[in-house]
Amino acid sequence: MSHPLAQRNALVFSHMGFYVRDIARMARFYTEVLCFFVTDRGDLGPVELVFLSRDPAEHHQIVLATGRPADLSFSVINQISLRVPDLATLREVRRRALAEPDVSDMVCATHGNAVSIYFRDPEGNRLEVFMDMPWYCEQPLREPIDLDQSDEAVMAAAEALARSRPKFRSRAQWQAEMTALMGYSA
Repeated sequence: MSHPLAQRNALVFSHMGFYVRDIARMARFYTEVLCFFVTDRGDLGPVELVFLSRDPAEHHQIVLATGRPADLSFSVINQISLRVPDLATLREVRRRALAEPDVSDMVCATHGNAVSIYFRDPEGNRLEVFMDMPWYCEQPLREPIDLDQSDEAVMAAAEALARSRPKFRSRAQWQAEMTALMGYSA
C-alpha cells in the first residue's frame, strides 16, 4: 500500500467524546465505577468538559461534554468498549456496575472470541467490558454466559462456542491474516 494512511501507525484511535446531561453524575460514575482519572476539566465557551483517562500516556481517552438535550431518549452511541486482562477483572467490573443504582440492562455474553458484560451507564449509553479469548471465530455471534461459574467453565463454554463455528482458528493465525490483508509487515 502506498498511501500514507496505509502505514500501520499512521492513524491510531485515541479517544472519544460524548455529550452528557449531568456532567458531575457522569464524571462520578466513570471515576468511581470504572476507575478513570480526571486529567483536566474546564469550560470551552458554554460547554463544560471533563477529560478522563486510565492510561498515563494518554491525556484523555474519554471526554464528557455538557449539552446533551434533556429530551433525547435515544443514545446514538452503540457502545463504548473497554478491554480487561482476565475474568477476575471482568467480574469485578460487573460487581461494581451492579452496585451502582443508575446502571441498567446488565448482560453477560460470549462472542466465542471474547467474554463480555454489557450495561448502560447512568444516562443510558451502552458499555461493553470484555476479555479477549486466544482464538477467533466469525462475528456477529452472541450467546449468554454465566460468569458465576469457575474460570475453567467460562473458558470451556466460550471455546466450545468458538469451535462450533466454521472459521474457528487461533487468534495468532487470525491476526497474521489481518496483517496481510491490511498490507502491514509482520
